[in-house]
Amino acid sequence: MSEVFISGIVVFVLAAFVGLEVISKVPPTLHTPLMSGANAISGITIVGAVIAAGISEGTFAAILGFLAVTAATINVVGGFLVTDRMLEMFKKKPGRG
Repeated sequence: MSEVFISGIVVFVLAAFVGLEVISKVPPTLHTPLMSGANAISGITIVGAVIAAGISEGTFAAILGFLAVTAATINVVGGFLVTDRMLEMFKKKPGRG
């Protein structure tokens, strides 16, 4: 294995651990703003994935680019659905004073 691949794996694993630690410490009142920020980041990821898929220099790269676009799109749509559902909880229901 190349040194670049191994260093990429190390960065990925460390980022996963740091992300898990940060997200687990967020209080419930901040989840909606945090989800909005995550949606913005995923939108940027979609742009990068589309560029990577378009520049692909082979079938494998094109497949990875397509999978990246698909995963980021699912993340954005799911994030908006969760955010919308959470915001519905704060709306007043008709008939309840």
